[in-house]
Amino acid sequence: MYAIIWEFRPADGRREEFEAAYGRDGEWARLFSRADGYLGTDLVRDTADATRYLTIDRWRSRQDYDAFRARFAAEYEELDAACEQLTSPEALIGLFTPWNGEPTGSTR
Repeated sequence: MYAIIWEFRPADGRREEFEAAYGRDGEWARLFSRADGYLGTDLVRDTADATRYLTIDRWRSRQDYDAFRARFAAEYEELDAACEQLTSPEALIGLFTPWNGEPTGSTR
């Protein structure tokens, strides 16, 4: 599995639109679902700060995600531009793969 995690804050007065666009059945998930290897999206809200959200987009592999980005580049950019006014700052938290329990070279 390959996960992409983003942090968002909805723009003032746009929370419901943001949640609809970025949620499990939103426009982003519908675009992603057109590609092989898409496993789903979770939209989660911070319990300590109700204006902070994370999206967790899950893919079967990095290769599946890269193939999606190549095939749907124009649609991705179009949707990104259309959703830009729904959020204030957004930040890529990171790209994640499952940890297999093996040490990662730490000398602790």
